[in-house]
Amino acid sequence: MKNPEATKAKRKADLHTPTGLGADATRDISAELNALLADTFALYLKTKNFHWHMSGPRFRDLHLLLDEQGEQIFNMTDDLAERVRKIGGTTLRSIGHISRLQRLSDNDADFVTPQDMLAELREDNQRLVGFLRETHSLCDEYSDVATASLIENWIDQGERRVWFLFETNRENT
Repeated sequence: MKNPEATKAKRKADLHTPTGLGADATRDISAELNALLADTFALYLKTKNFHWHMSGPRFRDLHLLLDEQGEQIFNMTDDLAERVRKIGGTTLRSIGHISRLQRLSDNDADFVTPQDMLAELREDNQRLVGFLRETHSLCDEYSDVATASLIENWIDQGERRVWFLFETNRENT
């Protein structure tokens, strides 16, 4: 008869990935990357929500801008999750897991003006950049240069999204 504890331990061991980082680094960086991943999914879905519900005289330009930004945000998700696995952690498993970790708010309103959409996305992208900077600092503490390098690119992309959202909505600020 199989020992349930041994079976459980074996299942967990099967996900153990060898890494040069210590256990504390794996635990701490994985936790931060998973929070970033949850925020990235939340921002992606909000960006697509606004993309799908855009209206008004600037519809085409704003629809395309948000589609482009949504694609860029979504492209971060696989790299984030794979980085967690590369350093020996485990990552998100469900929408429920995302909702428990996300720090960015959803927007379920029936109608949001285009100006408010752009302003909200600008603020969320700014917050995401702030979270990325905090995680970069943590990576520096543990000398995780590979994760820090990825984050530097995402900070630059996020700052660009903030800039575009700000300039596009400037006439309304």
